[in-house]
Amino acid sequence: MPKAHAAILRQTNTPLSIESIEIGPVAPGDVLVRIRAASLCHTDLEAIEGSLSVPLPAVLGHEAAGEIAEVGPGVETLGIGDRVVLSWNPHCGTCFYCDRAQPILCRQFLANGPKAFHFDGKPRLTCEAAPVHQLMYLGGFAEYCIVPAQAAIRIPDAMPFDRAALIGCGVMTGVGAATRVADLRWGDAALVIGCGAVGLSAVQGCALAGAATIVAVDPNPARQQLAQAVGATHACAPADALDLIRSLTDGRGADAIIEAAGRPETFRLSVEAVRPGGQVVWLGKVAVNDEVAFRWGSLMQEKRIIRSSYGGTKPATDFPMLARAYLDGKLKLDEMISARISLAEVNAGFAALKRGETVRSVILMG
Repeated sequence: MPKAHAAILRQTNTPLSIESIEIGPVAPGDVLVRIRAASLCHTDLEAIEGSLSVPLPAVLGHEAAGEIAEVGPGVETLGIGDRVVLSWNPHCGTCFYCDRAQPILCRQFLANGPKAFHFDGKPRLTCEAAPVHQLMYLGGFAEYCIVPAQAAIRIPDAMPFDRAALIGCGVMTGVGAATRVADLRWGDAALVIGCGAVGLSAVQGCALAGAATIVAVDPNPARQQLAQAVGATHACAPADALDLIRSLTDGRGADAIIEAAGRPETFRLSVEAVRPGGQVVWLGKVAVNDEVAFRWGSLMQEKRIIRSSYGGTKPATDFPMLARAYLDGKLKLDEMISARISLAEVNAGFAALKRGETVRSVILMG
């Protein structure tokens, strides 16, 4: 079995340790991916802090890109050297939910997720002969990982690995929320709450969907400026959002709201600021047992609310589309990378993320 260095979480609220792991076997339907770039996401930070339950020890990382190093028996759609972005939502394709085009609810995906091993529920990583878990079926903070072939999506060779990594989670979630979930129409008014990686991607998704007015909301003036640099027509602090969107829409409110901040007060803002008959998409999250209260009147008048975890993605078509949009200059990703770091700097990268200093730090693996 090949060996690789990986960042392993052995205990919550402690630094990740860089250790040598063994990888394999490459079973039928699997591919071995040499990771070239992996970005740091708040979901990884939640696992480190213990608010996201993950069996330990585990290799974190679920936004990653690389190249195929080996293909298992039966894999015909990928070849050695193919450049790929990884998807954390493998799915069976045949269960009740997959039949209804809801792969994010796939029974096998949800059943094996808590085990944090491969999609078949079995380990592919070991350290000193002991199994090591993979966060969200991937474990991208490693020089190599094994994933189901369907989780490795081929992208154009011209796509840089560091920007490609962002597509696998944050960018797809934000862009998909606007283009696939929010039912935005040409000329609509959209409001995006939260200007981290997901929110900035949602801003761009609104532009790609044809929204004429895009208001970005964030308490950080620097994030407001960044949102305008990637496509927002207006930006403001949360306290000013309601008045601003109403002033821009003849008092109606936004046609679509995308909430990407994950705070009780911003969830409440989202339903207050959407127009009657409008669409609210919640991407942010609070702890699973937390309660969020709303003014009942803010939920009236045919408003529609949906919670989306992955932007309604269809990775096989959406990932190459997003890569092509970047290469064509229609999707801005360079602006979202705050730092490029080594695997050894992963703990410093998460400290900066927790302090709110970075949008995305990307680990380069060489």
